[in-house]
Parts: sequence; C-alpha cells; structure tokens
Amino acid sequence: MPDDISTDCVIEDDRWNSLGLEALAERAVSAALTWHGIGGEVVVMGCDDARIAALNADFRGKPRATNVLSWPSVEHVPHEPGAAPDLPDEDELGDIAIAYDTCLAEAESQGKPAADHVTHLLVHATLHLLGYDHQNDADAETMEAAERSILAGLNIPDPYHEKV
Repeated sequence: MPDDISTDCVIEDDRWNSLGLEALAERAVSAALTWHGIGGEVVVMGCDDARIAALNADFRGKPRATNVLSWPSVEHVPHEPGAAPDLPDEDELGDIAIAYDTCLAEAESQGKPAADHVTHLLVHATLHLLGYDHQNDADAETMEAAERSILAGLNIPDPYHEKV
C-alpha cells in the first residue's frame, strides 16, 4: 500500500459543488498515485474559464481558457521518449486547476458523463505532476496507456476510444 495520499480541494466556482469535485478529485488522484505505488499530496482548485484563462496566460503565455492545468512541485528529469518518468520523491506533488465551463462543454460535445470526463482530466493532470508528458508521440502513447489503465480500474471507459 502506498504512503498517505492527500487531496486538498479548493472550490472557487460553486458550480463544482453540484458535480462533487472534491470526491472526484480524491478518487482520481488516489487512483493515479496508487497505480504508481506512491503517496503524496495534491491540491486541486475548481475554477471557471475566466480564472483558468488568467492562469494559462500567466504561466504558459496562452491567454485563453483550457480544461486543466498542473504545476509540479519539482522539476522533472528528462527521460527517453516513451519511457516512464522517474517518480518524484516528494510528499507535496503539486497543484491542479480545472475549469468548470470548458470541462462540461467538452463532456457534452463528446457525449461523455461529466464526472467521467472530469475524473479523466484529473488523472491526466496528476500524471503531469508525476513527470509524464505528451510532447512527442512516444511519450503521448505512454501517458495515454497509463491513463487507460488507471481509468479502467475506476470503471471509466477508454477516453481515447473512437466511437464508431
């Protein structure tokens, strides 16, 4: 069993309460960390599109809304394309911000339950905190395989499966 897993949830947009962001965050972060056999602390902020657009502008120079952002607590060591990253040896893994408007619009346009989509995005962001990325095809495949496995353990369908 991994060390303690802690998810602190900060709700800036009250609409997240009706979706149960705190429980979704605990479930997603716990699943991702348990899958890796580690513990740690993650802070998740539920916000709106305006707030995440400001964060995206400040930290990435992209002044537009996005679904989720993550800030790892440590700088990750580069790894070979497609290789799993070296996991951080820190208790505090980092912070995640997730935007209500964009997430719900994406879930609706993709015909997915909002809770499943949000859980997927939180797993995705947690993997970024652990050093995963999708800067090239090999890394994207590695990250997506981890996401699929973690989500399967939560009985959430493959988010990358194309509907026929």
